[in-house]
Amino acid sequence: MIVEAATGRERLSAVLLEEDPRNALWQLVESGDAEKIIPELPALALEQDPIHKHKDVLAHTIAVTSKTRADLVLRLAALFHDIGKPRTRRIDEQGVTFRHHEAVGARMTEKRLTELEYPEQVVSDVTELVRLSGRFKGYAGGWSDSAVRRYARDAGHLLGLLNELVRSDCTTRNQRKRLELHHHVDDIEERIIELAAEERRKAERPLLDGAAVMERLGLAPGREIGQALRFLLELKRSEPDLDVTATEARLDAWWADYSG
Repeated sequence: MIVEAATGRERLSAVLLEEDPRNALWQLVESGDAEKIIPELPALALEQDPIHKHKDVLAHTIAVTSKTRADLVLRLAALFHDIGKPRTRRIDEQGVTFRHHEAVGARMTEKRLTELEYPEQVVSDVTELVRLSGRFKGYAGGWSDSAVRRYARDAGHLLGLLNELVRSDCTTRNQRKRLELHHHVDDIEERIIELAAEERRKAERPLLDGAAVMERLGLAPGREIGQALRFLLELKRSEPDLDVTATEARLDAWWADYSG
């Protein structure tokens, strides 16, 4: 029987906010209390993850959760990130698979945290982190700039937490594999920073360049073109939604006033 929501939430949160929650999480499972608060958790002990062959999914989940810092949203996401595996387990010619377990797990996460009466923002953030938890897979194979932008855009304000979760999800004892994953996370973080800086630089450029201004106003290179470009830059900063046609009209009006 599920315990009263507030009691279950308080107990789970207290465990997750311990400096090292590993022992408390195992105690929660072994005492049977996890079955009353978050029954999806002990169910993970029945699954053998083909990626983490040295441990079942429950052991892996507790290890991942214990590696994260004591942030409630991050630790809840770590605790729930593989929660959909039992429902998505399939055995075929490729062996055991858990296709789309993140999407299934996200729905399970939202349901359980809502029943435990966590704040709406916590439920939303944890659910989204679970849904995105597998997105980093495949990065080592090479992502385009647009794919990196999409990863950052989809994560939004959760980007930092998502990358922390990705780092913590690596529990392999193989030092080379662990260092390789951390290298890839470092790489995508650097690329996100570089792409954001590039976007800022583009945002600082007026919609019309010097050649377009000279052609429209019938001018040769000179002081007036520099003045026009400064006007256009300020225009873009103050009214960023203007399109090219509207910008040209405003330039015409500025030039009529400037040259008159």
